[in-house]
Amino acid sequence: MISSSILARFGRISSVFLPKRPDLHSAFLHPRHLPQFVRDCAAAMRILDLLGAIPWQRFPDRDLHRNWGQTTIPYSACSAACLLKLNENLVSMDDLRQYLIEHPAFIWLFGFPLVLSPKFSGGFDPSASLPTQRHLTQMLRDIPNASLQFLLEQSVQLLQKEFHALDIQVGDCISLDTKHILAWVKENNPKAYVTNRFKKEQQPKGDLDCKLGCKRRHNQRVKSLEPATPSKLSVSAKTVVVGEYYWGYGSGVVVTKVPEWGEFVIAELTQTFDHADVSYFFPLMHQTEQRLGFKPHFGTFDAAFDAFYVYEYFHREDDLEAFAAVPFSEKGGYKAGQRKFSIDGLPLCAAGLPMPLQFTYTDRTLTLIEHQRGKYVCPLLSSKQKCPIKHKRWRQGGCTAMMPISIGARLRYSLDRTTEPYKSLYRERTAVERINSQAYALGIERPMLRNGHAISNINTLIYTLINLRFLQRVRLRLQPTA
Repeated sequence: MISSSILARFGRISSVFLPKRPDLHSAFLHPRHLPQFVRDCAAAMRILDLLGAIPWQRFPDRDLHRNWGQTTIPYSACSAACLLKLNENLVSMDDLRQYLIEHPAFIWLFGFPLVLSPKFSGGFDPSASLPTQRHLTQMLRDIPNASLQFLLEQSVQLLQKEFHALDIQVGDCISLDTKHILAWVKENNPKAYVTNRFKKEQQPKGDLDCKLGCKRRHNQRVKSLEPATPSKLSVSAKTVVVGEYYWGYGSGVVVTKVPEWGEFVIAELTQTFDHADVSYFFPLMHQTEQRLGFKPHFGTFDAAFDAFYVYEYFHREDDLEAFAAVPFSEKGGYKAGQRKFSIDGLPLCAAGLPMPLQFTYTDRTLTLIEHQRGKYVCPLLSSKQKCPIKHKRWRQGGCTAMMPISIGARLRYSLDRTTEPYKSLYRERTAVERINSQAYALGIERPMLRNGHAISNINTLIYTLINLRFLQRVRLRLQPTA
C-alpha cells in the first residue's frame, strides 16, 4: 500500500480535466467567480486588490509547454509570490514558502501547478504544489529582468490612466537619484577581520558579482585659521580624503511627483557599485521617454549629475523655460557664475572680451560620453592690441579655455541658481528621497541575496510594489463616499 493518493501521483493528468484557473487580473475583475476557499481568505483578497490591476495575462512568461526536467513553474507565479514576500515583510524564501502553505488560496491565485489531493479543503496539497525554497531562490535569479520591467511599466501606465481621467498631467518634472546597496559579504561587516578589505582586485567569495565603490567622498580642506600642512610632512586629518566604501550595487530611479497626491517611480536601473552616478542618466532617460510617451521638460538632480549633457538634454529651443536644476560642483577650478559668455555663446576672457574658437576635437576620455570639445583663445593674439588688464598670462598666449562646445556647457555656468524658479524646482527632489525611504523600508539597502541578477530583479519588484501601493491609495481616495 502506498502513502500518497492516486490523485497526488497523477495530479498533472487529472488537472487537464479541471477548468482553467483565471490569471490575477481576471480574478481581480471577477472576484465572484473565485472558489469559496479563496474568497474566504481575507489575506488573499487583500493582495488580489493590490496586485490584480496589472494585466498579468500579458506577462512575458517562459514557454510553459516545454519540458524543463521538472514541473514547470510560471515566472508570473514566482513574481507574484515575491511581491507578496515584500509586502508582508517576509525575510527569506523559506518564510515565503511557509506563508503560502498556511494560506493555500495564494497558491491557487498565483497559478502554481496544483498537486490534487482530497485530504485538503482546497482540493490540492499546498506543500506538494509549491517548489522548494531553493527552487524559488533559483527562479528569482533566472527570471529575465525585462519580464519584471513589464510589471513596473504597467504600473506606470495604470497611474497615468488614473490621473489622465482627472485631467492631471504627470511626468513633466522628474527627479533622479541613486541608492547604494550593500552586498551580503563579510567585507561589509566592520566587525569581521578581513585583510585588504577594500582591495578591488580581491573579489568577495560571498558574492561574485558585487563591486567596490564609494558612497560619498569629501576631499576639500575644512576652512579654519590654522595654516596649511607642509606637503613634505604628515597630512592633517582635515585634508585627508574621507570616503565610505562598500562592496555592492547601486540602484538608480526616476521619480515624478503628482501635487497633492504623491510620487511614483517611472524607471529604474541596477548596476554594480563601481559605476558612476552619471552613468545612470541616459539609460533611465530612455526608459522614461518610452513609458511617458514624451520628453520631460524639467529635471532635478544632486551635484553628482553636474555634467553638460544633463543640461543639454533638458534644453529646448521651443521652450526656454525648460531646464535642469543641478547644484554646481565647482569642477575645473571654476565657481558657479564665474565663467561668463557673450551673446554668441563664446566664453569671455578675464578682460570681458569674447574668445574665438581656435579648433575642436573629439574627446573620449574626460566624460562618459563622446563629445566635441573646443579650445578658445585670447582675442588679442592676432592683433597688435595689448591686454587692457595686463593679464599675467599675456606673454604666454593670454587667456585660454578648454570646454565642450555643447550648449549644455554654457548652461552649466550661466544657470542662475539663486532665482525662485530654480529653488522651487530643486525642492521637487524630495520626491525621490521619499521613494528611497519607502524602498529602504522594503529592504533594498541590505538584501539577503548573493547574486547580481537576483538583486536587480528584487529591486524592480520593490519599485513595482511602491507604485502598486500608490495606485491603491489613489483608487481608494477616488471611491465615492457613502
